[in-house]
Amino acid sequence: MRKVGYAIIGFGGIAENRIAKEGFGMDATRFAGHPTATLLGVTDASTTRKEAASRLGLTWYDSADALLDDPQVEAVFIATNNRSHAPLAQKAIEAGRHCLIEKPIATTLGDARRLQQLASQRRVSLAVDHMMVENAYNQRARKLVAAGSIGEVNDICLHMEFCYGATPDEAATWRCADPSEVGGPLGDVGSHCLYMAEFLLNGTVKSLSCVYAPRTLNIAVENGAFVQFRLDSGIQGTVRVAFNQPRGGLGGTLTNLGYEIYGTKGVIRGYGTLFQLSGHPGEPVPIRLEWDRFTEVETVNVDQVGNIYQAVIDRHAKSILNKKPLDADDAVHNLELVHACHTSAGQHGQMIDVS
Repeated sequence: MRKVGYAIIGFGGIAENRIAKEGFGMDATRFAGHPTATLLGVTDASTTRKEAASRLGLTWYDSADALLDDPQVEAVFIATNNRSHAPLAQKAIEAGRHCLIEKPIATTLGDARRLQQLASQRRVSLAVDHMMVENAYNQRARKLVAAGSIGEVNDICLHMEFCYGATPDEAATWRCADPSEVGGPLGDVGSHCLYMAEFLLNGTVKSLSCVYAPRTLNIAVENGAFVQFRLDSGIQGTVRVAFNQPRGGLGGTLTNLGYEIYGTKGVIRGYGTLFQLSGHPGEPVPIRLEWDRFTEVETVNVDQVGNIYQAVIDRHAKSILNKKPLDADDAVHNLELVHACHTSAGQHGQMIDVS
């Protein structure tokens, strides 16, 4: 099987360390490339990133236009600030390039739906990097729930709370300084929690209520939020997100990024399962999954760990190779949920129905 040629637009730290080194397997000390995709080159608004690209042997393009002019580039991975996702994706799709985008797909629902329509017209594959569904521990948790291992599930709590924005440099970043970027705790990590609730319980969020957390951090976006939601199955759940919670330090922060799934016969608890980790040896903390039967707690193991970014890229690349383009429906729905959270918070926590 031939490999699809990709290039990255936006080569910050996550793009270098997660997408390029892990996702495309360019860290030769840990990976042997990617089975269905090859990373050809990158571009970034900051030329200081050129050296990092050179170290990986990647072509440096002086602009997104130069990148899209390269006929070897069949697909782009867009990893820029949120507000630039839609215009860059539109330009790429109009150039006939398949698009994989860091979430969110866009900052407005109108732009998101226009991208969907354009991708359909041009027959290109459009998807967003919802990588946490590819985590082997999360997939194991979903199977345990589906098998009835913890009885009838009636509640789930997902949480991603940490400290970001406390320094002047962090406060000045687009995630903290510009609400129109739809970053902040809700857009940055609440989005992950919402699609993961749907994945773990194999359902769809149909209504939600949201309130912002008290402001203790001087940033332009919300400090945190509490979300109550209900799935189409009737199961309720909560999401807790924050940028103003230190959680002791790195270890406490990373292990706090997880969930509890409550059933009549037990609880499944994930530690570090809602993050950029895959479960490889040598990661900052080991991912843990526990099955609490109320009288005993079992550590749940998985047979094989795969890299979550490689899996996302593989799914997108195969859709291109098999001529079955992805339509980003999940990404548009997720953006709708994030906007519904902000709408509800602006209405003092009123319950919002979601289509």
